[in-house]
Amino acid sequence: MPRKVILVTDGDTIAQQTIETAAKNINARTISASGGNPTPLKGEKIVELIKQAEHDPVVVMFDDRGSPRKGNGETALEIVAKHHDIEVIGVLAVASNTNAEGVKCDYSITRDGKIIKAPVDKTGRPCWYTKKILGDTVDILNELDIPIIIGIGDIGKMDGKDDYHNGARITTKALQYIISRGGLKNEPTRWNTKCQS
Repeated sequence: MPRKVILVTDGDTIAQQTIETAAKNINARTISASGGNPTPLKGEKIVELIKQAEHDPVVVMFDDRGSPRKGNGETALEIVAKHHDIEVIGVLAVASNTNAEGVKCDYSITRDGKIIKAPVDKTGRPCWYTKKILGDTVDILNELDIPIIIGIGDIGKMDGKDDYHNGARITTKALQYIISRGGLKNEPTRWNTKCQS
């Protein structure tokens, strides 16, 4: 049976700590070894680690270290997403300052925890003037069959709104939203997902 996975297009140190916190909040597993800037592991190795995770959903990080070209993160993401033992239930597409092509997102979560039908920028503010979220590790998503793409600002930052010391509230809510859309049943979160402004 395929493992149910959430892909996140960020993996630097702050993002990793935030994603690990958010994953614990929703009773998901994180492949911590996938964290890094850029992604330190090949896609095949990440698949092995996903299969070893105790339960679903499994959250995996990918990072191209700011490169607008197809780097380590996007290459690994493509391998994982296309693997027959993996079912991607959603992606957190992280905004960054880059000249990449970008990808259309189904929804985004703002720095204030609101779900909107528009992209956001790196600070988590709505971008009503465009239809795409711009990030250094998101272009590959245009070539993949992803059930839902959620845009989000710079994970763990957004002027402190997503600080993992305070529960990684924005990332937690984004992961929770993907799970709710993916039909997964998970244990109650450790905090109230109604974000505070």
